[in-house]
Formats: sequence, structure tokens, C-alpha cells
Amino acid sequence: MIDALLKRLAPQVLGVMARRTRDFAASEDAVQEALIAAAARWPVDGVPANPRGWLVAVAARRLTDHVRSELARRRREEVVVSLAPPEVQLLASADEQDDTLELLFTCCHPALSEASAIALTLRAVGGLTTAEIARGFLVPEATMAQRIARAKATITASGVPFAVPEASEREARLRAVLHVLYLIFNEGYASSGGPDVLRVELAAEAIRLARAVHALLPDDAEVTGLLALMLLTDARRPARTGPHGELVPLAEQDRARWDPAAIAEGIALVSAALPRGAVGAYQLQAAIAAVHDEAATADATDWPQILALYGVLATLAPSPMVELARAIATAMVDGPAAGLGLLDALATEPRLASGHRLPAARAHLLERAGDHAAAREHYLLAAGRTANTAERDYLLLRAAALPGPGVAR
Repeated sequence: MIDALLKRLAPQVLGVMARRTRDFAASEDAVQEALIAAAARWPVDGVPANPRGWLVAVAARRLTDHVRSELARRRREEVVVSLAPPEVQLLASADEQDDTLELLFTCCHPALSEASAIALTLRAVGGLTTAEIARGFLVPEATMAQRIARAKATITASGVPFAVPEASEREARLRAVLHVLYLIFNEGYASSGGPDVLRVELAAEAIRLARAVHALLPDDAEVTGLLALMLLTDARRPARTGPHGELVPLAEQDRARWDPAAIAEGIALVSAALPRGAVGAYQLQAAIAAVHDEAATADATDWPQILALYGVLATLAPSPMVELARAIATAMVDGPAAGLGLLDALATEPRLASGHRLPAARAHLLERAGDHAAAREHYLLAAGRTANTAERDYLLLRAAALPGPGVAR
């Protein structure tokens, strides 16, 4: 319970500290120390009445102590002088302001490339580890660690204040903000590592922030499309796992367990967004999700419509993952051989070469084609590459269920 509370409060406290000090790196260090102190003291002393205020006060004191011990670093001393005393900060933080949304926009700093801003924000707002972020970007962990470190250094060297952007500046940062929320949701709905299929708290936080952005920019069609996509996808969450936490693929889910209210809201949102003008990638993905959710059974899915939507998406926002999904949709419309042909074209794609997604997709289509030996080989290859235990178990079970020689354990 305490761990979940600290995880939820961390970006809010960092938002307060970053806004007040204009020093992201120092604020991040101070907040981490405050979280460590809370994890040690709260189980013994109890959770304070104002946990966020407690964390802000402790982080401010830690930052003050740190700066005072570094007498040569005059700039940070000046920052600390501008801070209110901890007892004042404790009272000030008791308001209901949610600094997470402001931190979200703030991290998308104008001195950073979009990729670096997204990586930094995933760490600060999403609470993702460097390894999780790296998997989301399909790059090595060491590469992502360097990118995040450079992002912090770039902000410091730029001289541009690390502050909440004015309303006129938010639009320029919106694309990165939406991408961050998209990645946070994806990690929550399909965890890239660990024992569980889902990380419900991440998906819920992404939806909460998407709602906040939508309230801020209700007429933006892509903001609306992203919120719709999240709702339509999250609606399937109750049926996505079995009684023991095992992965249940879309085609085998009990659709009676899907959330009809979330589906209705998502369909209404995407239906309102699509006629507004230029169609964006999130709107198209939401439309695809809506087609899946509207099908009463897996066999009733309108795969030709899904394939057509993926064709538009591949033109508008080409990516290896879009091509992978388009290959599967092609197989559902034109047969597995057609889908396998498209997968062959992705074999040399460096962002897919070492991951599990390509061999898993190939195994699925080979199984549909009746080539059980090759399907088993690729299921096992995919199982060896995924960092998610539930996904690995699912792939191993699929391999074991195929006719022919048993799977070596």
C-alpha cells in the first residue's frame, strides 16, 4: 500500500520541486531521498495526514542540505535561498493542485529532441525504469541510459528555465506529451518485463493524465483519439488474464467481461474526433480498437476494415510495429502465406531483430498455415526473448500444444 502511494506521489512531488527550484536534476535527487526516507519511516510511524506535503518538505530540506554542503556551487545556493521554509512548503503543498500534468508538459523541454524529452518524461512522470523505456523504444538499455543523462545535461546547459510552459507553448510540446502517455499506457497494458501481464497502476495513470490533457485541449482530435484508444483497449483488461494471471489472447477472451461503459465512451470519442479534419495516428488506432470491440465474437471481427485502417496508418505514421500488425491483419484477410510474406520483409528491421514480437507473430501465422514444426521453433525463439514471465509461459504453452515432438523443458 505504501509503495503504491509513493509511486503515485513521486511525480507530483517532483513537479512541485522542479517548478520551485528550476533545477530538474537536483530536484529528482532530493525527491528520491525523500521517497527512501518515507519508505523507511512510514511503516513504523504511520502515513502522515498529508503525505505529499511531508515528501515536499523532506525533499526541500534534503536539497537545502545538499546545496549548503557544496559552497562552491553558488547557483544552487541562490536557488535554495528562494525556497520557502519547509514548514511553509508543507502547508502550501496541501492544496489540491495536481502537478503531474504540469510536470508532463515541463519535461518536454524545448532544448531537447523529442526522443530525449519523451525518455526523460517516462522516467519522471511514468516512473518507468531505463530498461522498460529502452524496450518501448526498441533500443539497448545502455543507449537509453545515455540518452536520459544527456537530456538532463542539455537542460542544464541550455539556460532555458525548467518551468511550467505558458499556454501558447504547450501546443508545441503536445506531440511529445501524447507519445509519452501512449508509451506509459502500453507498458501498463502489456508489461515488457516482470511476472505480470498488466501493470494496472500505470495504465490507470496514463488514462487519468490523458483525461486531464483532453480537458485542457478538448477540441484537439489527436488528444481525443488517444484517450479513446486507451479506453477501448483498457476495456478488455478484465478478460486479458486468466484466474492465475496467465495471458489470454484477444481471440480467446470472454467478451462478456469487457467493460461496456469504457467501450461506449471510447467509440463516442473517436466518432467525434474523426470528422474534425486531418486524421492522426491515434485516431486511426482508436478506430481499429473500436472495430475489435464492436465484434460480438472473434470470428465476427471485420478484418477487411482493420486491414484498410492499417494501410492508412502505415502511410501516415510508418513504423515496424505498424507493419507487424498489418501483416497479421493481411493474414486474417488473405491467408497466412500473404502475412508471412510481409513478415519476411521485416526480417532485417534492426528494431525488431532481437525482440520477441517478430518470431511470435511468425509462429502464429505458421501455426495457422499448418507448419507446426516451424511454428514451434519460432514460439520457442520468442519465449526466449521476452522479459515478461506470463508472456513467456504463454508462448511455451503454445509451442507445447502443437502436434508433433514434445517441447524440451
